[in-house]
Amino acid sequence: MTDKPSTLRYSVSLVTQGEHRFYSLTMPSDVLARTCYATTREEDALEGFQRVLDKKRAQDIADYIDAGLGTIPNSIVLSAQPEAEIQVLERGKTLQFVDAPRNFLIIDGQHRVFGFALAKSELRVPVIIFNGLSKAQESRMFIDINTKQRPVPNELLLDIKKLADYEDDQEKLLGKLFDIFNEAQDSPLLGMMSASSKRKGYISRVTFNHGVRPLLNLVSSLQTVEIYKILSGYIRSVIAAAQLQGKSISIVDPTTFRGIMLTFPAVAQRLQQLFGKEYSDQNFFEVVNPMFERASSAKIGKSGNSPKVLSQIFEEALKPKFTI
Repeated sequence: MTDKPSTLRYSVSLVTQGEHRFYSLTMPSDVLARTCYATTREEDALEGFQRVLDKKRAQDIADYIDAGLGTIPNSIVLSAQPEAEIQVLERGKTLQFVDAPRNFLIIDGQHRVFGFALAKSELRVPVIIFNGLSKAQESRMFIDINTKQRPVPNELLLDIKKLADYEDDQEKLLGKLFDIFNEAQDSPLLGMMSASSKRKGYISRVTFNHGVRPLLNLVSSLQTVEIYKILSGYIRSVIAAAQLQGKSISIVDPTTFRGIMLTFPAVAQRLQQLFGKEYSDQNFFEVVNPMFERASSAKIGKSGNSPKVLSQIFEEALKPKFTI
């Protein structure tokens, strides 16, 4: 004779929104981890999570929980399955259900629950439980939640991370450089940057970071103002040389900006060979002007959306022709 599964009880509130009624409560994270599933019920719960979800994202959540860094106040949305044997007791103030795997289908919060399963620590988690939904209703609710909720733009997140003092060293440096390029009166990108949103015709923080981050190891020994001076001189010379040689490029285009920045190490190396470590605007121009002269418009146009391909075109054009 098998033992009957134990039951769990939690205080709840009944909430009505539109045509749906649901229960609002808090549950321990370990209970969520062992009673919820996110894939077909025939699969092992934890392995099922691993197959359909991003384990790295879930591990980041687990690490965040174990480090005690903050809170995760967003509610997990669940649909109770018949096997949960939900009962409402004490005049609707208490919810009882069987403590067993796969009792709740996760409609929203899969990565958080998977993170709870990976975490060593436990915490109390806000939960919403729907009861009696059909499979069609579960599917419609999943679609509604996952299509009508818009994520915060990456550009705004970077801006907010600065306000929250939540940046790593590289992000802090990139943020300072972006602000100087965005605000300095001598900046070649003045009036061309957008700090908190993605806008056509402007360089966002995300585009700027993608372009400049690969260069940080080259300039790690320099102060922020020195880095700005070198990079602004380079960008200024690129804009001038492209215009002089009649090459139609737009520095605010994400592919172009990133391709130009990927070319910087080769340009800086060529400049050193010719002029030593004198990173003046004029010296940069002396290097990039022949580069734009040799780079054909046809090849530049065929780079598509690949910064790497565009950089390869420029680096090839950077090489002086060898004759005897």
